[in-house]
Amino acid sequence: MLRIHFTAEDRGRVRFAQVTDPLWETVLSVHQLVGPAAFFAPWQRRARTALSTARLGADLNLLTTLAPARSYFPDFLTPALDSPGCVDTAIDTVMSTRPRRLRTDIGLLAQGLPRPPMWLDDIARGRPTALARLGSVLRRYYAAAIAPYVADMALGMAHVRDTLSRRALTEGPETVLGLLTPTARWRPPVLEVDYPVERDLHLYGRGLTLIPSFFCHHHPIALADPALPPVLVYPAGRGKVWIPRTGSDPRTASALEFLIGPTRAAALRSLAVGHTTSALAARISTSVPTASRHAAALRQAGLVSTERQGTSVLHTRTPLGTRLVHGW
Repeated sequence: MLRIHFTAEDRGRVRFAQVTDPLWETVLSVHQLVGPAAFFAPWQRRARTALSTARLGADLNLLTTLAPARSYFPDFLTPALDSPGCVDTAIDTVMSTRPRRLRTDIGLLAQGLPRPPMWLDDIARGRPTALARLGSVLRRYYAAAIAPYVADMALGMAHVRDTLSRRALTEGPETVLGLLTPTARWRPPVLEVDYPVERDLHLYGRGLTLIPSFFCHHHPIALADPALPPVLVYPAGRGKVWIPRTGSDPRTASALEFLIGPTRAAALRSLAVGHTTSALAARISTSVPTASRHAAALRQAGLVSTERQGTSVLHTRTPLGTRLVHGW
């Protein structure tokens, strides 16, 4: 059981993140890659094919060791971000983790491993080659296993996220805490969440950020270190089964991500029909300024056209952009 203790001040500081966090999705998807729930089985089959095509087989051991499905995984893998939704910024933040945090988190992880691999000590020591390898694996994994489905995931989560946010505005944020998942119960001033270990998290006036996650499955998840900014990652946007939809086959998808980056590739796929900047941001689960920057870069490359409609602009994929998406 996880018990999150709110002060009177905290009850007015519940924040609903409007976009998913790319590193939380990455870590939690690794869990589903290893032992998928039935909902994720079709995605797991596609992801394994894409990861094999991207020649990530040997490096997957790094991710499955760092992010075990049923025990502690390091907090530094899911840092707080100033620009949520931007995977490149998120991975850069991981690679610039301070040595003290690396030593602490890897030390806790190693306690649960019967025989920690040598490379784990290199990460704990902050050695540049080890961190560069970690960053490369995270980028390649995200490009192959997550990026092709970002728009599909965002579409599935939009209703849940928007409903909770709307009720929080009209009824007060604390009233929806017990609606996050059937495993959560709001018993003022404590939010109880079914959890694999007994924990108490005192907010002490810092508030709580609620982050929606597509790959979060069994129960909401909090950071292990209570001194870090408090977050609770909760499952959102899932029905009984997910048949992943993407515009290209895994080999083309992987090549596109490597060519223009995973977030930009997701934006390009989403623009088969016109989207405003805010609509594009919602589709690819990122912030409006980030979506605007990606649209501008794609426009400069001749892959997207932009036209003004009243006070908004409409971005649409060009024929060249469509050929690139489909590998023509």
